[in-house]
Amino acid sequence: MKRLIIVFVGSMFLAACATATPKYEGVFVPEEYVHQFKPGPEGTVKLRWLKPGVDFSKYNKFMVDYVVFGLAPDSKYKGINADEMKQLADGASLAIVNAIKEKYEVVSEPGPDVARVRFAIVDLQQSSPALSTVTSVVPIGLGISLVKKGATGEWTGAGLTKGELLVHDSMTNEVIAAGYDDYSAKFTERYTKWGSLDDAFKHWGEVITKALTKLKEEKK
Repeated sequence: MKRLIIVFVGSMFLAACATATPKYEGVFVPEEYVHQFKPGPEGTVKLRWLKPGVDFSKYNKFMVDYVVFGLAPDSKYKGINADEMKQLADGASLAIVNAIKEKYEVVSEPGPDVARVRFAIVDLQQSSPALSTVTSVVPIGLGISLVKKGATGEWTGAGLTKGELLVHDSMTNEVIAAGYDDYSAKFTERYTKWGSLDDAFKHWGEVITKALTKLKEEKK
């Protein structure tokens, strides 16, 4: 009887552990790297993978790709307005470039000391937009060069809080590092579409820069 109780308790403990530490499934980062994720250093990304044998200290310059966005499965509205998405991508990409530039040179051409940074925000959420006034209609004769006069709807506070990172050698395009992080503090409120997104973008820029710096320090 005692043995049965021990086995039962042990099974409950294993089940509890499995519930407490769910497996992360990648959206942007390929599964081959996600399956090898391990906890990242404190203050950087929560999970990461590093290519064995890579000397990260040699990378002193960085190329930065435009940020990629992925809609969360439970996003209320899954349509994407091209103009609004460009504004999101511009804002996020600029924030990441500016953060990295504070410590390292950002370049646009590959080189032996250059790593390429690719980042995705993978839980973008938005509520269904209301039909706006005629200012959203494409004016005849203006082509596609539109001036955004306003935006309707909202990006919810649950979005922009999960990010995935890929770092490549710029010469070979080989993936040398991958990571995942999430962030919930200060994002409990609802955003107007363009009201408070700068804080989220600044946060991701800082996280990525810290992760790159930690890689370089570890391999010195």
